[in-house]
Amino acid sequence: MKYGRANTMSKLGILVGGGPAPAINSVIGAATIHARRSGIEVLGIQDGFKWLVEGDTTHVRPLTIDETSRVHFRGGSILGTARTNPTKSPELLARCAKTIDELGISMLITIGGDDTCYSASELARTSRGRLRVVHVPKTIDNDLDLPQDVYTFGFQTARHIGVKIVENLMADAKSTSRWYFVVAMGRKAGHLALGIGKAASVTLTLVSEEFESPVPLAKIVDTLVGGIVKRLARGRSDGVAVLAEGLVEHVRESDIEGIEGVERDAHGHIRIAEVDFGNIVKTAVQKRLKEMGIDITIVSKDVGYELRCADPIPFDMEYTRDLGYGAAHHVINGGTDALISIQRGHFVPVPFSQIMDPATGRMRVRMVDIDSDRYKIAYGYMVRIKPEDFSDPQELERLAHAANMTPEHFRARFEYLVK
Repeated sequence: MKYGRANTMSKLGILVGGGPAPAINSVIGAATIHARRSGIEVLGIQDGFKWLVEGDTTHVRPLTIDETSRVHFRGGSILGTARTNPTKSPELLARCAKTIDELGISMLITIGGDDTCYSASELARTSRGRLRVVHVPKTIDNDLDLPQDVYTFGFQTARHIGVKIVENLMADAKSTSRWYFVVAMGRKAGHLALGIGKAASVTLTLVSEEFESPVPLAKIVDTLVGGIVKRLARGRSDGVAVLAEGLVEHVRESDIEGIEGVERDAHGHIRIAEVDFGNIVKTAVQKRLKEMGIDITIVSKDVGYELRCADPIPFDMEYTRDLGYGAAHHVINGGTDALISIQRGHFVPVPFSQIMDPATGRMRVRMVDIDSDRYKIAYGYMVRIKPEDFSDPQELERLAHAANMTPEHFRARFEYLVK
């Protein structure tokens, strides 16, 4: 069925962009219920911006209270999602705005991460007031530019499920005297990797924020080798390291064979899933350990797609019902050009202009603050080479013995990691 201008009633459109995240359906349901109770017709737009940029008005459907009142329990997206980028050209953006206008939609809620947020801001600008647009921040990466204690929805559920997976791997590692390298999602920021690693108390966690960019692959390898050696010096041949997948975008391209040919998505990002980063690092670490006369079994494991469509935990269900209600309430009452947030129990619309980076024209990304107490506490519990290891002669001797080196050789080989 095609929806057009025949119905002059105010219409609210809802779409989802980017990758899936737990509790998308909860936002859709809450927004739909509030809008319908306010006398507003709601149209669910299928597959993000995919059909809108083609001028296709057929991939939409009306949403009702009965249909959406219980969708908050389930993962995935009842509207689908896509990474189509309407900002790739002025023509695409104009066609997208025109299609929305043809559908009679005067209000739009977008659900997504930083790329979808940017598309929403550009769509609002292009419409010149004809379309009110608000954005609900969705990403398990937790990397939208909000205050550090304000999570993006889906993150808590993804961390919860990720910790359960890692907990099982930790038990397996101890039982079989092996190591696991777990690569966790997080294209730009390491919040999910750090959240999983810290909550599960893994041996160590590596995020891109702690390294200069571009980082030599050898530095990441040596950091992991150092952790393994330190663990051996304490009598353990097992462990789990969590690596943020975004590290791959910070490693020198010359250090990873074939990365220059990896396909990119509609927003220009490397398709990280096509880079077997875990195995690349595992192979390099095993080679380094073999040179030192150390035989350790290492298994790499990607954890990401298992998390994105998980049924949300109660935290995310409640949080997103607030966000969905807040988004609908704000746009129905004239609000526009804003990201929707809940801060300290209060609804706070954040203008798009406040989260734009004036230098790039894109949305700012919230990175892990490695100077924060949150990170320093996590680092304090990690088993890895640290500055104090080189100031304590007895500890240096133990580490050197575990690495089959002299203390002088060990210092020359690893002290650069902590300088």
